[in-house]
Amino acid sequence: MNKIKSHLFNLRCIMGLFFFFHVIIQSKAQINPINNSDSSSYKYFKGTILDSKTKNELTFASLTVSGSNISTISNSEGKFLIKIPLERLNSNLIISFLGYKDKVISIKDLKQEKNLLYLEPVNFILDDVVVNVMDANKIFSNVLNNRSKNYGDSAIQMIGFYRESIKKRRTHVSVLESIVDIQKMPFSLAVQDQVNILKGRKNADYTKLDTVNFKLEGGLFSVLYIDLIKEPSNIFSEDVFDLYNFRYEDVTQINDKKVLIISFKQKSSLEDPDPLYSGKLFIDAKSLAIISATFHLNVENRIKAGLIFTRKKPNGAVIYPTEVSYQIDYRQQNDKWVFSYSRGDITFKLNWNKWIFNTTYNTTFELVNTDWKNQDIKAQMNTQKLSPYVIMSDKIPNAADVDFWGEYNIIEPEKSIESAIKKIQRKKLKELLID
Repeated sequence: MNKIKSHLFNLRCIMGLFFFFHVIIQSKAQINPINNSDSSSYKYFKGTILDSKTKNELTFASLTVSGSNISTISNSEGKFLIKIPLERLNSNLIISFLGYKDKVISIKDLKQEKNLLYLEPVNFILDDVVVNVMDANKIFSNVLNNRSKNYGDSAIQMIGFYRESIKKRRTHVSVLESIVDIQKMPFSLAVQDQVNILKGRKNADYTKLDTVNFKLEGGLFSVLYIDLIKEPSNIFSEDVFDLYNFRYEDVTQINDKKVLIISFKQKSSLEDPDPLYSGKLFIDAKSLAIISATFHLNVENRIKAGLIFTRKKPNGAVIYPTEVSYQIDYRQQNDKWVFSYSRGDITFKLNWNKWIFNTTYNTTFELVNTDWKNQDIKAQMNTQKLSPYVIMSDKIPNAADVDFWGEYNIIEPEKSIESAIKKIQRKKLKELLID
């Protein structure tokens, strides 16, 4: 098995991104009763993160309660929702975003809703140290060599919020959300992260999915597998410099830290290449820690790209991705960086042999670390509840309780998702009343 074939094998078997297509079997929704946490133990705050100059929304900005590991992010519209325990109301809220100064605001100064928080872009001057750091291959090698120093190598217990959604053209037809308990294992051990579902809910309108039922296999584990620090070989493989060109692009800043921007791209000289990636790494110039990364899969070869993602499909259907992108972020706590947020967006087309027109679908899956603590490795072993090939939609019940999440922090839903959930819930309620 050559180097590229070996990498593609890792992509198919380790990444766990597959799609099931089969004839729909209709079933009536079951709305399960939920026991919620006492809302008197916390207070929530809502608002929007904005650029102070352009007034544009800042997407996926990090919000952290000072002196704690409690955090969340703003959504793709810059909106945020954070729930803070009453004993933490005397703390500050810290908002961070690449290319901007950290904003620190007293929680006591926040309104409960409609907060507008503005971040200021940073102005920085390149010094000789940064300008001279141009060997991108060496920088990337040092990133991997410094993993233990920058990220530590201890196990952590992480509480996270996971969401996956499906759109048909521009309309959301399925949304699944869950609170998960994740035991993130040290990267020095060849042991996968372990996951348990604490609570979850789903809303889906399968009548909008034509004659197929879309199911995402392993989506929750996929957003863990793209962790470049824990498992870099899932993206780059051991022969990274044979497959990719690395290049120094620019420098930006987050608060007082200079951040190098390194791009990488699949080599064009490869013969009959399988789909690999291109993207950017944002690296702290002083410690050489990756603090963020964005990358895309090469989908020019439709047949090979389609084989990566399709596990089952109906006869006569042709399925291929048109865009595959990922994002991974880390945040600093004391002198170490920890997993903060990861996201995948996949757009693909479904063609039938006898149809003139095709249908475009999009799936998004994302995971945010909302709280975490260090944990003894012995307490984590053999506790995994979910298989890496889990289909979350088969594990999560339908639920319509507006206070479902209780004290858990979540990613504020975008307007389109919120509207879709309400629409699907109204339809299901009508079905139940008719029955």
